[in-house]
Amino acid sequence: MLIIESGMGSGNQTTKKCHALLPTAGTGSRLGGELPKQFQQLAGKPMLAYALEAFLHSPQIESIWIGVAPSFIDNPILKTFATGDKPIHFLPTGGPTRQETVKNTLGALLKAGIPVDDWVLVHDAARPGITPALIQKLIDSVHRSISGGLLAIPLADTLKRADLDSVIAGNVPHAEKTIPREHLWLAQTPQMFGLQNLYAALEDAIRLEADVTDEASAMELAGAKPLLIEGATRNFKVTHAADWELMQLLLQSSAK
Repeated sequence: MLIIESGMGSGNQTTKKCHALLPTAGTGSRLGGELPKQFQQLAGKPMLAYALEAFLHSPQIESIWIGVAPSFIDNPILKTFATGDKPIHFLPTGGPTRQETVKNTLGALLKAGIPVDDWVLVHDAARPGITPALIQKLIDSVHRSISGGLLAIPLADTLKRADLDSVIAGNVPHAEKTIPREHLWLAQTPQMFGLQNLYAALEDAIRLEADVTDEASAMELAGAKPLLIEGATRNFKVTHAADWELMQLLLQSSAK
């Protein structure tokens, strides 16, 4: 069921369920191309299609909500995505930042009558390596938690801090210090939190102009301690051309 809408209706649910939210209002300027990167063809499909399919094949996901730029809501490519037995809502809730796109789309869920205590799994469309198994692992680990949680990877590489003066000057930086990595993780998505709690946390973070780069950082600012659930290397974010090429090889190999 594909739903492309400019307004919201109302609904009524009585049990705690899980919903997917994909912010896709970014332009993907670092990668280039005529379309935003999430709609470009990757290994034979628009990149967004891989995340959509993973959530469609996840039994505990009730519905999928996608925030796009208002100027993109009438683009015919949105009607080309494969659908299943779950509603997929394309909404013109995109904002100037990721946080605002997520907050606006969460607001649309609330206006639609999604219960405030339902879980929302926010996922980057630029992580097409997500799988139903990883989504299920996150849900199974987090659903009894009051703080929510996210997929993440323990840092394996040695981490260096560069000297700030060289970075500011645009010069080749020097390694200033090695950072202990024992307690460091690389955040991934999905990130799973209660609908109303996440909406309130993002609203406060935006009001305070806080430097939050993902949903977990907004929740941490609100005092939560999200669970870190080990994800997978294949769930990396496609940002640069080299990432695109590597992901294309991975997806092509998986399809064989």
